[in-house]
Amino acid sequence: MTAMGTAIRAALDRLYFAGGVIAAGFLIAMLVIIVLQMAARWGGQVFPGSTEYAGYCMAGASFFAFAHALNRGAHIRVSLVLSKLGRFRRWGEVWCFAIGSALGCYFAYYAVRAVYWSWKLNDISQGQDAWPIWIPQLAMAAGTILFAIALVDNLYRILFLGSHGIESEIVEQSHGE
Repeated sequence: MTAMGTAIRAALDRLYFAGGVIAAGFLIAMLVIIVLQMAARWGGQVFPGSTEYAGYCMAGASFFAFAHALNRGAHIRVSLVLSKLGRFRRWGEVWCFAIGSALGCYFAYYAVRAVYWSWKLNDISQGQDAWPIWIPQLAMAAGTILFAIALVDNLYRILFLGSHGIESEIVEQSHGE
């Protein structure tokens, strides 16, 4: 691998790891919001919009974690089927990553469009928070873009380097246990 290829690989790996860190941050924010909501209820107070904010954090955590989880082998994949393909396994993986990349790019495109139109139309959430909906949609769009990049990256790696970038397959580790 060339020096530029190594630098790009390191940058992409850092990007995927950053997505995992951001997802963890959203999970912590969700925990804090839920605890504050419980404390407010115990104190006889109301925390308006807390349910919506926790939901936004859950969506942000989910979407930002996709790319990191993919490269750590945490996604449910078709490993059982691929393991039965024998010498054709590589082509099965190419097919899976090609379909995944196409769908990931499709979803990323429409996630960005959803943010744009929510911003342009000044769409406001339906809950108590009355928050501009494009703000929480940004996390969905950014996470979807990151996931699409990870899928295309793995497709490129399997096509041109011979193996994908997934570190470990949980199904293969279990040895059928």
